[in-house]
Amino acid sequence: MFCQKGWKGGKGHLSQVFQLLSLFTVQDLYKPVIESSWKASKKMSKQTQSSYFVGVDVGTGSARAALVAANGRVVEQAVQEIKTWTPEPDYYEQSTEDIWSAICKVVKHVIAGVKKSQVKGIGFDATCSLVVLGLNGLPLTVSKSGEEERNVILWMDHRADKETAEINAKKHPLLQYVGGQVSLEMEVPKLLWLKRNLSKTFGSIWRVFDLPDFLTWRATGVDTRSLCSVVCKWNYDAAANSWNEEFLCGAGLQELTSNNFEKLGSDVQPPGKRVGKGLSACAAEDLGLSVGTVVSTSLIDAHAGALGMFGCRAGSSEDVDDVQGKMALIAGTSTCHMSITREACFAKGVWGPYQDAIIPGYFLNEGGQSIAGHLLDHVLKSHESYVELKELLGEDKNIYQHLNQLLPKLAAARGLSEVCCLTQDVHVWPDLHGNRSPVADPTLRGIITGLDMTRGIESLAIKYLSYIQALAYGTRHIIENLYQHKRAPFQTLLFCGGLAKNPLYVQCHADICNLPALIPDEQEMVLVGAAALGAAAAGHFDSVESASKAMGGTGQLMEPNRQTLEFHNRKYKVFLRLLEHQRQYRSIMNGEDR
Repeated sequence: MFCQKGWKGGKGHLSQVFQLLSLFTVQDLYKPVIESSWKASKKMSKQTQSSYFVGVDVGTGSARAALVAANGRVVEQAVQEIKTWTPEPDYYEQSTEDIWSAICKVVKHVIAGVKKSQVKGIGFDATCSLVVLGLNGLPLTVSKSGEEERNVILWMDHRADKETAEINAKKHPLLQYVGGQVSLEMEVPKLLWLKRNLSKTFGSIWRVFDLPDFLTWRATGVDTRSLCSVVCKWNYDAAANSWNEEFLCGAGLQELTSNNFEKLGSDVQPPGKRVGKGLSACAAEDLGLSVGTVVSTSLIDAHAGALGMFGCRAGSSEDVDDVQGKMALIAGTSTCHMSITREACFAKGVWGPYQDAIIPGYFLNEGGQSIAGHLLDHVLKSHESYVELKELLGEDKNIYQHLNQLLPKLAAARGLSEVCCLTQDVHVWPDLHGNRSPVADPTLRGIITGLDMTRGIESLAIKYLSYIQALAYGTRHIIENLYQHKRAPFQTLLFCGGLAKNPLYVQCHADICNLPALIPDEQEMVLVGAAALGAAAAGHFDSVESASKAMGGTGQLMEPNRQTLEFHNRKYKVFLRLLEHQRQYRSIMNGEDR
């Protein structure tokens, strides 16, 4: 048997795992509010007249900015938390005023060491959250509380489940571009929810934005939309280069079709294009930059990470590897699985193909997991040992490091040949918040089998490993679904985001998907991708693709452990059975089983 007890080869793969996990230091995960890190060339970069670009990234819980050199090197970065209100389960609300304030703080921080004239462009990315504005661009509430400040429905808000089901039931042909059905995380269902539940807000709409597009509007005063946002999250018809009136009216949103769809945005531009005349006087003062600094059309946050990573290559190789063979995983609170192809791939349960959504000339397919880092946090904090570990080790990142170092010791103590064998009898379906891809069922819930009477930190470590493996099996599920729809084979997985700094998470993906994993040397690839937008818009590079190749840099390749392939193939079969079983259980409880 592969997972043989009594195995004595402690100097083999387990020793490599120990070495790998020793690299996972306490500095490797989430950074504290407003921290920055100058590189070794800080003094030199201040003194020269080099060109720099600012990348701004608004994630689920924070706003970040980076000052980035033309070669993709992050010179300085800063982060500031933003507020989220959760008035009831599955409701998540934010404030554009709070977000903009956080952005101003971090941008001013990162540019403090250079002259304004050295900053040639700025690019924005953000979560695909819905922003609602009234007359004069003032916030309109999206909250039952009526507080105007709360004018953003966060991407992970699931309030529009009924509206999503109704839209999907109509089976409009446009849905073929979102894997056959719209997600309740997208904007059209949320707009329909607003119409039905907050009619005063809906009737007072001046403009609705995806959050990335709101940021370029706030920075320039120019009302444009990024093709990335509208085609990926708003059901914009990229093939026809227009909004689809029939689809919107069928969804019950005919009010948004008036005056050439002006409330939705009638000027749609590809990513990396210059917006208006650059920073307005007001925005320039807010950000501490020069009036007229070039502003680029935006990207969704995960898509910015993909743009940054698609240009990354292994080591010092100058070979131009085929971007079609890369899957970029932007792994943080949730995980987005990005890949592009020259020919359109229509895959059920995977969003896309989105034409020109990141790089012109390519079609984007986007898979994802609604919770990833958030899931592991839940596993950690809901366990009985969390309080004990918190008192002993302090920050959560230290606890993850401790668990990563504990697992090889547990495997060795049990005489197991590999760490993965610790979950021989523990199997997990990880969709505690529904499945985004490839099942596309937000009502799915999590399953765990193989529980025993083990308590304490050891039980937490094994549970933690089983959930990391389950996330990787979910990635394999997405990949195999794409293959079933004739997608070209993948050659490499690329990782960025908070979870990319966890070597156990990355190695499990490499092993389970049987693909090498490339970890960029520059960890903050979402910020690099945002800065690359600014560089392309400023004309420093002739296209966003050129900017990606020039700024993507190099990375370290992590090979899959071929010795674990048979084990993971067996566990993957169990993983798929868990999905079948959940459906069977529902049929039984609904009285549909015969």
